[in-house]
Amino acid sequence: GIPDLHGNAGNVDRWVRIKSEVLVLGEKKTLTTRPNGRSADWIAPGPANGCAMACAYCYVPRRKGYANPITVFTNIERIIAHISRHVARIGSKTVANQCDPTAWVYDVGENSDCSVDALISDNVADIVRAFAWWPSAKASFATKFVNPDLLLLEPRGRTRVRFSVMPQEDSKLLDIRTSPVESRIAAAGDFLEAGYEVHFNLSPVVLRPGWESDWALLLRQMDDVLPTAVKDQAAAEVIMLTHNEDLHELNLGWHPRAEDALWRPDLQEPKRSENGSWNVRYRVGVKSGAVETMRTLAARHAPWLRIRYAF
Repeated sequence: GIPDLHGNAGNVDRWVRIKSEVLVLGEKKTLTTRPNGRSADWIAPGPANGCAMACAYCYVPRRKGYANPITVFTNIERIIAHISRHVARIGSKTVANQCDPTAWVYDVGENSDCSVDALISDNVADIVRAFAWWPSAKASFATKFVNPDLLLLEPRGRTRVRFSVMPQEDSKLLDIRTSPVESRIAAAGDFLEAGYEVHFNLSPVVLRPGWESDWALLLRQMDDVLPTAVKDQAAAEVIMLTHNEDLHELNLGWHPRAEDALWRPDLQEPKRSENGSWNVRYRVGVKSGAVETMRTLAARHAPWLRIRYAF
């Protein structure tokens, strides 16, 4: 960690300012690609970590002390060489799965938002260019930011952009410093035309009074405005909110209103995460009911939207 940033709870009041003033350059030391199976087949080392946005439910700052500015990795050639070797080693995908029928999908944006990263370095452009020439692999990243610069690259269908969307009501409260949800939806056609595959993340689904009708409204809006070409190739993942006790405490320091929606002990239960910290998620019965509701709403209001997985 970087002593002035990491674990310095005094930074809470400067949370958003640090994001706009600090840029960290670093080398990604350990390069590992690990299996995933949900959002992608593999999680690859990304071009950066941290973010200039400040979504109240983001899990990344839990690992980075408190402040979470962007760290741009300067050894992008090594990162791409690592992925290239992995792609060569595993060969073609012979069995279709929900990630993709024919390509191995590599998530390259696990710890950052690649659309924002592309504003400040060429790393994302380099990754998109590399994947354009690997016939057995696809890059994938989720984003809440519309960056028209990405339209100038030539992904040749080998990069999947997953626009995260949620009802305006939730976004206003929780997605701090992001592009408005309607402009993310509006960008889908342009990205498809530029050669990207375009999917959606219905995420995070936050259970609160009126959530069902607000999601129905959003899905109807997508149905109204998205071009047929986008609908024909679209798929989505549904991700229910998980939250975290430390993050809850932190948010109370800078954005307590968000916590009224995110912290619901009446609906949630603790769960030990892979990295050992305690997260809270919706209780199993509550969650499975909500996932079912989301599937039903999508089938009714956006029947073209294939749900790849719901978690």
